[in-house]
Amino acid sequence: MTDKRGLAMGVLIFASFMDLLDATIVNVALPSIRTDLDASGAQLEWVVGGYLLAFAVLMITGGRLGDILGRRRLFAVGVLGFTAGSALACFAPTIGVLIAARVVQGGFAAMMVPQVLSSVQALYAPRERPAIYGVIGAVSGTSAVIGPVLGGWLVSSDAFGVGWRSIFLINLPIGIALVVLALKWVPETRSEHPLRLDPVGLVLATVGLLAVVYALIEGRQQDWAAWIWAIGAGGLAVLAAFVVHQRRQERAGQSALLPMRLFRDRGFSAGLVTQGTFQGALAGFALVVMLYVQTGLGWTAIHAGLTLLPFSLGAFVGVAISVPLGTKLGKVVMVTGAALQSAATVWVLEIVHAQGDALSTWDLCPALAISGIGLGLLVVPLVDVALATVPTSEAGAASGAYGTVQQVGAALGVAVIGTVFFSVMGSSYDAAALRAGLIAACWIAAGGYALAALASLLLPSRAQVHAHHAAVEAELGADEPVATRT
Repeated sequence: MTDKRGLAMGVLIFASFMDLLDATIVNVALPSIRTDLDASGAQLEWVVGGYLLAFAVLMITGGRLGDILGRRRLFAVGVLGFTAGSALACFAPTIGVLIAARVVQGGFAAMMVPQVLSSVQALYAPRERPAIYGVIGAVSGTSAVIGPVLGGWLVSSDAFGVGWRSIFLINLPIGIALVVLALKWVPETRSEHPLRLDPVGLVLATVGLLAVVYALIEGRQQDWAAWIWAIGAGGLAVLAAFVVHQRRQERAGQSALLPMRLFRDRGFSAGLVTQGTFQGALAGFALVVMLYVQTGLGWTAIHAGLTLLPFSLGAFVGVAISVPLGTKLGKVVMVTGAALQSAATVWVLEIVHAQGDALSTWDLCPALAISGIGLGLLVVPLVDVALATVPTSEAGAASGAYGTVQQVGAALGVAVIGTVFFSVMGSSYDAAALRAGLIAACWIAAGGYALAALASLLLPSRAQVHAHHAAVEAELGADEPVATRT
């Protein structure tokens, strides 16, 4: 066991922080990007959704490549590619180049991020891992607070004299430093029994999801022409072929990208629906709120970023109380969390409608804080409860599926909620039109949260969760990490 594990995990976790920061920071810069690059609403959706989609379809493959080729090697490749994508985004002369850069960022983030959790398993014995997972969770929460505020400050202060481009420029020195430190401190690890790659499944999933998201985002601008509907239907057909292929892979005893047998478990399937719908509502809501307050009301980027601070602080409160409540009340906590988010989103749209152009940050504080508390109540116990009826031998595959659905849900949420927002808003960017778009989009987000609350009712019971904990505690008796270090 290396005596530099703390340094190694510090490097890995900071890279994860950089990815999460990049995912939240860009929303604040979208109005400036629209003005500078003359971007359409659909193109702004691609700036956010392109990153999420690339991350989603490549994440499981990135994890498997790390198991096969070495996690440090894939981590370094991922950081280098992410940094190159950031440089391309920073100097992008057109919105098309910026979208391409965001796809590059998301694809290489999918090579980088999975190595973090895999390295925890490789470097730490089971009984040591909960503390490390706690640190990773805390870092994730911190990024949610820092991202909008840092992005707002960088854009508003015209940091480095490059405007919105500074949100990508800061990744360049950080990325180079992370590669150097990773090569110095992170030991190379591989899996003893790595799963094989599934290139056919990867192609089918990528083509299918891309076609569906393309139809959703571009449909409005193309006046929902017949060929747009054909692309969307074709995407659904390709996704159906993906499911058939995955089943064939399993029957042949080969590695499936997304094991279909897991979906026979009602609790697991309910967890996926909960995860995907609430992530979609959250990503879409954050996108349209930032566009409205900056473009419609003329708020500065830092003002807009600080407006989301009550949401982030509420999430910390929700996380703190979800742990003790989760063990006592079980899925009731998650149902309550999703319901709070839905109700708070309706409250936001009512405030926006009532206040009109006089809307202030203080008006939104209570509703956003309650929404944040709901997020904390939902997100912390969700994976643990949803995996309660999944065999421990399938935990890795199930966790990978959760991560993929999280990103896919966010990408679809941006596409659907963004499309509603821009469709209702029309071609006008005046405050009244933007407000009408925001109110309509908020209803869709509230519906997504409500669907998550309903799906949470089908999660495993408290007794099943306690049995799962007992099985995990028995497994934690092992003293050695599970992966082979080289």
